[in-house]
Amino acid sequence: MRDISRRSLLGAGLGAAAAVGMAGCGSPQPPEGRRLDPGPSETADGKAEGDGAGGEDVRQIGDGSTADTGEQPNQPSAPVPLEPGETPPQFVIFSWDGAGEVGTGLFPRFLDLAKEHDAAMTFFLSGIYLLPESKKSLYRPPNNRTGASDIGYLTDAHIKETLGHIRRAWLDGHEIGTHFNGHFCAGSGSVARWTPAQWENEIDQAVSFVTEWRTNTGWTDLEPLPFDYRKELVGARTPCLLGQDNLLPAARKLGWRYDASSPGGTQIWPEKRQGLWDLPLQGIPFPGHTFEVLSMDYNILANQSVNSTQGIPSRYPAWRAQATQAYLAGFDRAYRSNRAPFFIGNHFEVWNGGIYMDAVEETIKRIAGKPDVRLVSFRQFVDWLDVQDPAVLAKLRTLDVGQSPDGGWNAFFKQA
Repeated sequence: MRDISRRSLLGAGLGAAAAVGMAGCGSPQPPEGRRLDPGPSETADGKAEGDGAGGEDVRQIGDGSTADTGEQPNQPSAPVPLEPGETPPQFVIFSWDGAGEVGTGLFPRFLDLAKEHDAAMTFFLSGIYLLPESKKSLYRPPNNRTGASDIGYLTDAHIKETLGHIRRAWLDGHEIGTHFNGHFCAGSGSVARWTPAQWENEIDQAVSFVTEWRTNTGWTDLEPLPFDYRKELVGARTPCLLGQDNLLPAARKLGWRYDASSPGGTQIWPEKRQGLWDLPLQGIPFPGHTFEVLSMDYNILANQSVNSTQGIPSRYPAWRAQATQAYLAGFDRAYRSNRAPFFIGNHFEVWNGGIYMDAVEETIKRIAGKPDVRLVSFRQFVDWLDVQDPAVLAKLRTLDVGQSPDGGWNAFFKQA
């Protein structure tokens, strides 16, 4: 298997705390697949027509912050096993850490883009993004003071916007995962030090903030989130990609199906770890360099502007092109060889003038609609994995990064 150097994962000239340790970091403050089958249409008021949209089918849960509205709309048809000799689909999963709206308009921008290109995505919601700062004493993070948060809290206006976008995202067919709460990456309170029991406590709190936002805010004039979050929640990404070893026992206990927290993965087919699908961010080619970069916007930034979120504006066009080319190179390498799934992690941030958001948009536009390409959520991807023959998946895992099957896919599977 290809060896990816430590430098490629942490960023050129950066330490672990600066790059992998900071992966997934972002501030909530305003800045200085294609879906396989169409589903019910959405009306102007944000309600979808048909099942799973509300009306008589709505069953409010708890204080009415969430509701059981039936099956999620806009989902692909049931996955089926690969046929003998069939070329595997090229899955591409775009995911968003935090998933809060802070007035930049990035959340609706990518919801619109996903709809335009028939894509599903995963939104890893930070639970405290639905908790008013005036109620921060309700959050008791492990090994940190009450109410502490390294990403702060949203304003009331931005909480309302986030609620609306999360509601729309689910109705559009996207997955709502979790990015937990306070995003602690360093010191004695870092998530890297949390025990399985502490992770379970953190998850309980994240779920409570999502399912009790109406109680915590006092708002009664907003629609409930149209899903049962405890049932919908099947996967996560940890802050800074830290702490996976102790998270997994808690996640397995809760019946989760995957985890996307591992750093330093390669573009090969995944396997399970402690009973969950391990879906790591991956090393991808970094144009102009001999090392690879992690497939996340922050890690590209860390290499380009040496960990500064606002670098040299005159370099933004070149950096935007380099980020786009990195994503496309990662896609092309898999698409033209082993068809390993491609995972891209993002944040709703305008770092370096928003060039990484532009790079993601351009990548989606360039790859959507290509033969066999499916832009899906993590949940939809593991649905597909779970119906495959384990022997077929094991055979796929024998293909290294960039390795095409000898004799083509038909011959490759005949050897299985």
